[in-house]
Amino acid sequence: MRHAALVTCLLWLAAGVGGAPHAGAASKEEIDARVEEAIAEFHQHTAAGKRLAQKAAGMLVFPNVIKAGIGIGGEYGEGALLVKGRAVDYYSIAGASIGFQLGAQSRTQLILFMNSRVLDGFRKSQGWQAGVDGSVAVATLGAGGEIGTETAKEPIIGFIFSNRGLMYNLTFEGSKITKIER
Repeated sequence: MRHAALVTCLLWLAAGVGGAPHAGAASKEEIDARVEEAIAEFHQHTAAGKRLAQKAAGMLVFPNVIKAGIGIGGEYGEGALLVKGRAVDYYSIAGASIGFQLGAQSRTQLILFMNSRVLDGFRKSQGWQAGVDGSVAVATLGAGGEIGTETAKEPIIGFIFSNRGLMYNLTFEGSKITKIER
């Protein structure tokens, strides 16, 4: 219980530090607007990612995931699942960690479901955990800004970026994704 309270406090602190407009839950319209901005930024960072997204059966976009920690850390964000360019459901992403960590950051996370089988499995789940319910191949850019051919063949591909571009050596593992009502 103390762990959950500490993580909650850290996330509230991070929301204020990260410049989030509200510490509370966002409305459907707010999420939709942030998702559109995140996709536009994603397209600016990687043409190869844009091409993959156009082939995907679905795209889950978390435009503002706040991560904060002082020894014990947590992360939280809200986003939308897009199918054929339209928001069909809304989700939250949350995670906790223990270890050396200090500070707060905001980042955007996108998950591409490359075929309808993995997308349907995700949508039917009652809470989906990366690394348990599905492995997310985190994309990195190679020479010429292209995504590795092996990563491009994966059924679930993730991108993590900030205002400085794609972020490396990060993972979705352990993040819990839960459907929310909006």
